[in-house]
Amino acid sequence: MINKNIYLTLIAAALLVGSCGKGGDFTPGPTLNPGDLPVITSPADSSVFVLKEATGNDVFGPFAWTEADFGFRAAVTYTLELDVAGNNFAAPVTIGTSNSLSLSVTNTKVNNILFGAKGLPGEEPSDVEVRLACKIHPDVPVVYSQPISLRITPYTVVVVYPQLQVPGSYQGWNPANNNTVIFSAKSDGRFEGYVYFPDPGAEFKYTDGPSWDTNYGDTGADGTLNKGGDNIKLTDAGLYRLNADLNALTHANLKTDWGLIGSATPTGWDSDTDMIYDAATNKLSVTLDLVAGAMKFRANDDWAVNLGDNDANKSLEYGGSDIVITDPGNYTIDLILSGAVYTYKVKKN
Repeated sequence: MINKNIYLTLIAAALLVGSCGKGGDFTPGPTLNPGDLPVITSPADSSVFVLKEATGNDVFGPFAWTEADFGFRAAVTYTLELDVAGNNFAAPVTIGTSNSLSLSVTNTKVNNILFGAKGLPGEEPSDVEVRLACKIHPDVPVVYSQPISLRITPYTVVVVYPQLQVPGSYQGWNPANNNTVIFSAKSDGRFEGYVYFPDPGAEFKYTDGPSWDTNYGDTGADGTLNKGGDNIKLTDAGLYRLNADLNALTHANLKTDWGLIGSATPTGWDSDTDMIYDAATNKLSVTLDLVAGAMKFRANDDWAVNLGDNDANKSLEYGGSDIVITDPGNYTIDLILSGAVYTYKVKKN
């Protein structure tokens, strides 16, 4: 049922509209009799879907619901929202909007919401919730239906992000090597990525494309990118976070050593358990005993650079939420910092 305070607001709005007759005369408005919120009838609560690229143009669901009852006839706009289960709709994504009691969307659209907007992993089932937001007037608060739960397995979509090549002494000065690149995850001219330099004293440049036609260095080693500039020089070997901004023509690099920290780890929140980088697999790993609790990844034994998981979807965000461990045991944890989106794996041994 609609919250009592919301009904009082609706009643006040209805009375206000009804009282504003011509010349100040009272004109009776609609009588607001509290009714029921809509109920999503299709798909059924707890339904399971496995999406396939081959059926991307087919209709998902479809979605259908009962009518919202505001106690008087009103044009209702229904907005269907989706979020990861347990997130309490803190970051809902709109599936679509309708003025009727149904909505048809394709499997491709649902897949793009799950895999793209929410960052859920492909070929793995994920639990999500769907609800209706009901609106009748800009001055009347939106009310929401009870959510339904769905388990949906999206398929992987190859997303092509803009990239900068990073040729250098460590890889034969080859700008066509697509294994040594950094990405612009938001396609906004700002690039970031992690590149491993196995030897001290490495030098590199950035190229816009797989040739030397447009290349950037740093003449003066002042953090400014210069077209055709001097080689960028590093002192130590290691895994570096590289940042390059082609809008401001600036760049930065940071050597990183990663660890795992948290109440689930052997040393709690007091210190890190070091992770080991494997150049052959291009990932950091650690095997250790975990207890029920939380954990995060952080660089250089400091909180300035740390990664968590905001949506519990195995993709990482800087300063993101704690990763929760519920089942104690021996685990192997992988941190994958290749690509435009950073991910991790938690495997119980």
